[in-house]
Amino acid sequence: MSKEIIELTEDVSSSPLYSEDLAPVPPGKRTWGKWDLAAIWVGMAVCIPTYLLAAEMIASGVSWYAALIIIGLANLIITVPMVLNGHGGVKYGIPFPVIGRAAFGTMGVHIPAVVRAIVACGWFGIQTWIGGGAFYSIWMAVTGGEVSSSLSLGHFIGFGVFWLLNVYIIWKGIETIRWMENLAAPILILIGLVLIGWGAYQAKGFGVVLDQSQQLEKPTAVLSGDHDQGLVLTLNPITDKDQQIKATEYLLTVNGQGEWKPLTTAFTPFPLAQVHPDMDQKALKEGTASLQLKVRAPDGQGFIESSSFEFGYTEPQETTFGATIWKYLLWLTGMVGFWATMSISIADITRYASTQKQQVAGQFLGLPGAMILYSFVGIFVTCAAVINFKDVLIAGDAPWDPVLLLSKFDSPVVVIIAQVFMIIATLSTNIAANVIAPANAFSNLIPQKISFRVGGVIAAVIGILICPWWLLGKIISLLVFVSGLLGPVLGILICDYFVIRKKELKLSELYKPNGIYAYTSGLNMTAIAALALGVAVALVGYFVPSLAFLYNLSWFTGFAVAFGVYWGGMRGR
Repeated sequence: MSKEIIELTEDVSSSPLYSEDLAPVPPGKRTWGKWDLAAIWVGMAVCIPTYLLAAEMIASGVSWYAALIIIGLANLIITVPMVLNGHGGVKYGIPFPVIGRAAFGTMGVHIPAVVRAIVACGWFGIQTWIGGGAFYSIWMAVTGGEVSSSLSLGHFIGFGVFWLLNVYIIWKGIETIRWMENLAAPILILIGLVLIGWGAYQAKGFGVVLDQSQQLEKPTAVLSGDHDQGLVLTLNPITDKDQQIKATEYLLTVNGQGEWKPLTTAFTPFPLAQVHPDMDQKALKEGTASLQLKVRAPDGQGFIESSSFEFGYTEPQETTFGATIWKYLLWLTGMVGFWATMSISIADITRYASTQKQQVAGQFLGLPGAMILYSFVGIFVTCAAVINFKDVLIAGDAPWDPVLLLSKFDSPVVVIIAQVFMIIATLSTNIAANVIAPANAFSNLIPQKISFRVGGVIAAVIGILICPWWLLGKIISLLVFVSGLLGPVLGILICDYFVIRKKELKLSELYKPNGIYAYTSGLNMTAIAALALGVAVALVGYFVPSLAFLYNLSWFTGFAVAFGVYWGGMRGR
């Protein structure tokens, strides 16, 4: 028997903590090699939230190259604990809810496992809503209808169809998931390269496209200055590859009142009183008046209008080196939090690998590279769309959602084929990242009554109940919050496995209700205390402004505090 793999030698099948789905995977069923693990990471990383994260970074004023550096660094950082936490999965063949019993206790492990499961259910719902949008887009392409960005019956029908497809894959089992990920990975890489090629070809230059990202970094409109001296309005409408403003007119309204005026380069920026002398500048600065902007351009049959953009007075702010670094650190935490859930439950996947070398190589080959590539695809293709689609007139109209972007093509055949690929991408992410872990966590609640399949269906149902159409616009705030909750869990798991136990677990004891991992009534109070303190320290900054850095760096602070508290409480035991 390999020293890398420890097999179960005692019969514990009658234990209420045992089931076939939670049992160690025998060596003969370790069928996942490094390329399988790399493929599953490609499948998980190629998802619409990856696009959306890059979008929000650019919109916040981060340059495209700084965004890629942050994304690459964050994913290299999270891959290290991902590999460390995956070690136990390979060595013992057990999933996170079982390996976590050593640190938290046979009952205490339900706390982090269920929290992780609920978070995954939220992501499952969001991804299913996105995948449903692709089905909706296909239907509109077939019927000749126009895709709407607002909620409609078509969106919900598409959501239901995609949800059923996910449930079918769940019911087929783990080997079907592996087959699907291996099928999806090369297709998804090819899609990304094709989209980059399309963007560069249409814009007639690779560098021309990247130059457009500077437009997206700027706010669409800024009202600044002093109402006594005169407010200044700065507009940033989108320009084409020749640096010509696409829009020809703009509509600036206060409390619903305004009229269309010509838009030229001379109007960017300009004193508000020069063109809009009737606007109450004092009211605008005090925020008692609502200011909206819309632009339009002729298309031969009428006008193409942008979406309505609402904004207000902005105090002039000096950009300092310290403020820039702080913004980068906040984004770094958010990007680490993007995979905070997977870093905890990675043993659910690495238990199917036969050697540590395979799981290390597979994860480092798959995760950082795939995230950098597809974040770049999202940035590049959106910048190309800014040039190539005539209806993108302000930054707010930029189609960062690839489902919406693909629906803009004139050819129904192109739209249908592209959306099928998008369905494959979303499905591969959803199953691997958001189903396996909650399925095991729910199965661990009542192992002999809830199977992996049933646990997966429970996760799918919760994914509906969380109403993902409301959550989609809150991804970043969710990431920071999640990282604060789950960083401490990872700190406890790594400290317990590597520092306290030196990678040595008594496998059969993990399945015994009254074994050495039962602690006090199934709870290791040291782990519970470390988790509580880690979460409290990480999130205290949310309530205490002077300690905001603790919340903004929640994954790092939570991890460090929980690791230290757990080590201090367990080192003498």
